[in-house]
Formats: sequence, C-alpha cells, structure tokens
Amino acid sequence: MTLVAGVDSSTQSCKVVIRDADTGVLVREGRAPHPSGTEVHPDGWWTALSTAVAAAGGLDDVAAISVGGQQHGMVCLDAAGAVVRPALLWNDTRSAGAAVKLVDELAGDLLSGQQAWVDAVGSVPVASFTITKLRWLAEHEPAHARATAAVCLPHDWLTWRLGGAAGLETLTTDRSDASGTGYWSTAQGEYRPDLLDLAFGSRPVLPRVLGPSAAAGRTGAGAVLGPGAGDNAAAALGLMAGTGDVVVSIGTSGVVTAVSALPPADPSGAVAGFADATGQFLPLVCTLNAARVLDATASMLGVGHDELSRLALSCDAGAGGLVMIPYLEGERTPNLPDATGSLQGWTLGTSTPAHLARAAVEGLLCGLADGLDALVAQGAAPRRVLLIGGGAQSEAVRRIAPAVLGVPVEVPEAGEYVADGAARQAAWTLRGEAGPPAWTTATSVMHEADPVPAVRERYAEARARVQDGTSTSR
Repeated sequence: MTLVAGVDSSTQSCKVVIRDADTGVLVREGRAPHPSGTEVHPDGWWTALSTAVAAAGGLDDVAAISVGGQQHGMVCLDAAGAVVRPALLWNDTRSAGAAVKLVDELAGDLLSGQQAWVDAVGSVPVASFTITKLRWLAEHEPAHARATAAVCLPHDWLTWRLGGAAGLETLTTDRSDASGTGYWSTAQGEYRPDLLDLAFGSRPVLPRVLGPSAAAGRTGAGAVLGPGAGDNAAAALGLMAGTGDVVVSIGTSGVVTAVSALPPADPSGAVAGFADATGQFLPLVCTLNAARVLDATASMLGVGHDELSRLALSCDAGAGGLVMIPYLEGERTPNLPDATGSLQGWTLGTSTPAHLARAAVEGLLCGLADGLDALVAQGAAPRRVLLIGGGAQSEAVRRIAPAVLGVPVEVPEAGEYVADGAARQAAWTLRGEAGPPAWTTATSVMHEADPVPAVRERYAEARARVQDGTSTSR
C-alpha cells in the first residue's frame, strides 16, 4: 500500500491525515492545537505539525506529503532564513489603514483604485491581504522591514521546512495561495513586483509559484512534497468541487466560494479573485465572523453547542424581530474592520435564550447569504451548495441554512476536507497523472426548507444601520 499525507495548518490547529494513494481510504490521523491570537510565531505551527504527525504515527512510510494552510499570513525571513518577527495572520486587522492607502495610491482615488487593483491582481486589497501587512510593517516597524529578505505564507514556510529549508531561493508556493497576497496576478499568473515596491519599498525574495501537481522537493526521508495550497482551495479539492459547485465553509472564518473557469473581477472588493488548486479559479467571499459567533453566543447563555442548537430551533424564523449583526471581530465583507457586533429589535418579548440563539444562527447565515448573492452577481450559477466546516455540525445551522440561503443545502459527512485535499494533491504529485485521483467522495445529506425572505430583509436593514454608523475604512 502506497501512503500519502495531507496537512491542514489552519488558524486554530494542525490536522494530519494519512491515506491510501490508490483508494483514498483513511489509514490514520492526528491533530494538535495552534497558539491563539492574530500574531503567531511560525515555530508554533512547526511544533503543532510535529505533534500532529507523531499522533498520526509518523511519516516514515509516507511516499508524498502536501500542506494546505491558512491564507494571507505574512511570514518575513532574514537573509539567513530566520523568522524576523511573529507572523501577522489573515484575521489581524491592524493593516486596515494601510489597505485604504494602497487602494488610493494606485490610481489617485478610492473608486478608481479599486478598479485598478482588480485589473492588476484580480482583487481589492483589504486588511487580510499580505500586501497590506507589508505596508504596515514598513510604516510601523522599519527595522524589521529592512531585515526582511524574503516573504512567504504559512503553507510556503511549512513546506520549506519539511524540505530542509536549504535557502531562500528554494521557497515555493502555489497559485491559490499566491493569489491571496495582493502582489500576484490571478489572470496573468505572475508576480507584480511593482506593487511590492508600492507597498514595501523593496523587492524581497518571493516563493516560486508551482503548477497544481508540481513537486516542491523532498523531505529528509525522501517523501515527495506537493506544491500545497491555500486552505479554501485545498478544501475544494478535497470535496472534488467542480464548475457549478458553491462551497460554504463555517470555520474561524466564513467562506463562500465557487469553482470557475474564468478569473473573477469584482471592483467592489466583495469577491476576491483567487485561483484554485487545479488550474482554474476560485472567486471567494470571506467573512471574519463565523463559527466563533456560535461559540460566543453559547458562552453568553452558559450552554453547550447542542443546547444552543436546540434553543435556536425552538424559536420561530426571524427570532421575533431580533437581529444579530455578528461583527464580533470587525468584518471583512463588508469591509468594516473597526465594527462591533450589535443586537437590534431587542424587546421584552425577545429577551429569551431561544430568541438570542436563533438570532445568532440567522445572523451568521445572513452574512454568508450575502456572499452567495455576490458570487451570483459575478456570474456564478450554483448547481449545488455544499456546507462544511465546524459550524456545519450544528443541527440548527444545517436546518436553518436552506431557509436563509434560499437554496437546498448538501452537507457532506464531517471530515478534514483541507487535509484531505492536500492528501489528494500529494497523490496527484506522486503519480504525475493528468488530474487528481478520483477517490470516492464523502456521503452527504440534503437539507431543504422554504425560503424566508423576511429574515434577509430585516438583516439587510440592520446591517445598513451599522454601516451608516461605522467607518468603512474606505
């Protein structure tokens, strides 16, 4: 039996799956937590990876390995390959002001700047993007900026470490992760060093961008290293999502994405123009607030997630007019990095645990429904909607989602789809075949419900009030 390993180095933890390269059957797996916070030293990821690998029985018998990782994170290395400072993660919003400056500077005003950035790289930069973090570094930590000889992303750094970290020139990445930096053109498939000059004032070494199944090297034990991928692209590959599929993922972030044969170009900035892990494109909408909205609400009510779900389902749709705008950590879509959460329509009648639980689930799902609308406006034609991520394990989320999204929702069995996509890529790289292996996909359950437009309408009214009263940083 030939074995391959897939790694999911996500925001909160590291997961490792080891699968049969021919059939995809899971042989063993392991996991370990990551340090918390929006600023993390990459050594924490390496420690977690080592622990997860050990829990999975090691890699001595593995023929290939690939890493899926959280997108956008800024990892700065000095000339000797040492980490210059802790990495700023995708959900660190301190570079929101830098994003505004960069949009303005490219064309002289914000509106023209948004179109100019879409033309240049396919996306309008926000605080999540690596390029905005580099501008923040140059402005606020010039000594660290001067010491930076190379910039890479979390999955790039882990792949480099697995391959022996021989030198900065051996750094590699893939199309999907490169497309989230803000200085790589999704449509043209090449770096834009002039944008690095604009943002950072210099041109550090950047990872070589590999094709979807190109080898990044070998581990010390001889295992082939796949190119890796951003977490959303890896999840799409794990699901074998194709054109017409929309994947809604409820994890630390909320993600709505669709596989497309054409690069997207949304000057509003709502839809990011990313690449996928197969050679196609992955238009994507991301919210900062997803599963942790459920965590926070459960904590407020002093209940577990099963009870939160029961409470939400015991309340009628619309929560009696109580609306939660769950911007607990600011928000990325819409771009409101300084926003906070709010409850609107709070009355004596809605002052119950059930109403709050229902409002939390509906508020979370309404933000994702807005993302689905944005993808449709960009030409996506959903054939099916796949609901994944930790938040999808909530019965309330599964049952309420079709009513809020307005379409039937297919929920695959729980799995580590980012790690599975990385494992599928590892097998693809190992075999050198024309496409990824067609392993049997997970079984799924279809959920249907009559749409309740009034829930979306009330949410839109409440969201507009928040936007009117909060700086958009644009």
